[in-house]
Amino acid sequence: MDERAALRLLSGELEAAGDDAAVVDGLVVTTDMLHERTDFPPGTTRYTAGWRAVGASLSDVAAMGAEATAAVAAYAAPAFDRDDLLAFVRGASDVCERVGTEYVGGDLDGHDEFTVSTTAIGRTDDPVRRRGARPGDLICVTGTLGRSAAALEYFDRGTSDGDDRLRERANDLFRFVPRIAAGRALAPHATAMMDSSDGLARSLHQLAEASGYGFAIESERLPIDDAVREIADSDDGALERATTFGEDFELVATLPEDAAPVVRNEIDVPLSVIGSVLESAEEITMDGEPLADRGYTHG
Repeated sequence: MDERAALRLLSGELEAAGDDAAVVDGLVVTTDMLHERTDFPPGTTRYTAGWRAVGASLSDVAAMGAEATAAVAAYAAPAFDRDDLLAFVRGASDVCERVGTEYVGGDLDGHDEFTVSTTAIGRTDDPVRRRGARPGDLICVTGTLGRSAAALEYFDRGTSDGDDRLRERANDLFRFVPRIAAGRALAPHATAMMDSSDGLARSLHQLAEASGYGFAIESERLPIDDAVREIADSDDGALERATTFGEDFELVATLPEDAAPVVRNEIDVPLSVIGSVLESAEEITMDGEPLADRGYTHG
C-alpha cells in the first residue's frame, strides 16, 4: 500500500489521527522523516537539510494555528563529518530562530543513508482542524506556490552543468519560512486549515473530504512563484507545478468571507483568495473543470 492508504488504515486505529499534528491538553506534537534519496536532491547543503527538515515539522505546528515551542532532530548518516554536522545544526537552529522558537538538540545514529527524523512541539488552546469548512467560505493560501518545484529544476541543472550559482539558487528556494505567525493570525478566523506539503490540489481534496463539501478555485488567482515561471516552458507548465508538485509548506485555509480583510491586515505574508467552498459534496474544480487528486506522495 502507498502512504495515503497506510494513513487511512491507521486512522481507523488512532482516534487522534487526521490532522497535521496531534493535540494533547493544549500541546501540539508532530514528527517527520526525510531521506537523502527522496527528499534532498544532489547539491542540497547540510545547512539547507537542517533548515528544511526542522521547518517541515514546524509547518505542521503552523497548520494547527499553534505557537511553536521547540524542535528536535535525530540525525543519521554513514559517517559524522564535522562540517556537515555543524552545518545541519546551524540550519536547524536558524529556521527555529526565524519563527521565534528554539532548536534544542536530538539524537545521532549511524545509517547507510543520510536520514533525518524531526519533531516539533507547540501550544494552542484552540487548534484549527482540517474539518470545519462551510459553504460560502473563501479558500485562501499564504505566500506563493511552486518554490520547491523550481528548486528541484535548479538542483538538476546545477548538477548536470556543474554550476554552483544554480545550486545556490536551488538551496535558497528550498529554505522556506514556516508560517507560524500566519497560522497564529489565521487561527481565530479559519474554519479549516492544513499545510500544502502534498501540493495544493491534494490539500484541497483532503480538506473537502474532512469537511464534506466541494471546493471551486480559479487558476488566475493562484499565487504562482516567479521562480516557477523562470523554469517552466509554458503557463500550463507553471500551473501544473504550482498545483501538484507540493513541498511548498504554505497554509491552505478556509475563512468566512468577512474575515479575509481582517486577516490580511494581521498576517505577515501575502494571503490570496483562490476560490470558495460549495454546497455540493466533495466536488473539487478549477476553472469549472474537475481538479484531479494529484500531489506529492512519500514512496
